[in-house]
Amino acid sequence: MRWVRVSYKLSRAVLHTLSGFWTIRARFHRLSGPEREQQVNAWARKMLSISGIELVVKGEPLATGPVLLVANHVSWLDILVMHSAGYCRFVSKAEVRRWPLVGTLAAGAGTLFIERQSRRDAHRVVHHMVEHLQDGQVLAVFPEGTTSDGLSLLPFHGNLIQAAITANVPVQALSLRFIDRRTGAVSHAPRYIDDDTLLSSVWRTLTARELMAEVTIGTPALASGRDRRTWAGDLQREIEDLRAIKGKGDGFLPSQE
Repeated sequence: MRWVRVSYKLSRAVLHTLSGFWTIRARFHRLSGPEREQQVNAWARKMLSISGIELVVKGEPLATGPVLLVANHVSWLDILVMHSAGYCRFVSKAEVRRWPLVGTLAAGAGTLFIERQSRRDAHRVVHHMVEHLQDGQVLAVFPEGTTSDGLSLLPFHGNLIQAAITANVPVQALSLRFIDRRTGAVSHAPRYIDDDTLLSSVWRTLTARELMAEVTIGTPALASGRDRRTWAGDLQREIEDLRAIKGKGDGFLPSQE
């Protein structure tokens, strides 16, 4: 029965991915910016539903922009989860753009791509981030730079946070966790680190029962004189605090309107 259940989820997920690919290729050029954002948000929510993942959002409302969202990084699912909570434009490694299907979906969702090993490209991306923030947009970064085990955070890098300082816009911290609803414990099913393969992570996710994606949102704040390294450290501590408020407050699912 598990094979039947997983095969059903996987076939629906593939069809939904192809539907998103077709929408981007055939329709996005005719849609306004807000219409594209609504499409991305709705597509991400449906993909979570297909995968059997419940979304719960706690804390402050997501800012509407201009704002830079900063979150911890656990899984390939993080982007889906954040797009489901509210539309944002991610900064992602350049190789994602070359991935079949995924690259088209990421580019269609407005992702800004960066060559991580290139200092010159980092300056270019920060410059474009500043422009988008000054235009009132919502951007999102994972300052750990890679996925962690979900139990602790890797050191935060401040390079991309410089964009919020230069644009003089607030940063809003988000804590991401995956929870087993039956036990209330952190779930490692979506984990994607070390020797994990994408296939094994997808398999664990689709076979997991009662999986919940929990997003806890902090209060937007300006740099207030902090440099990027100091601010990065403060944001890391804030996200650690957000992760510690397990079980406090009522969860809510943001309106799709």
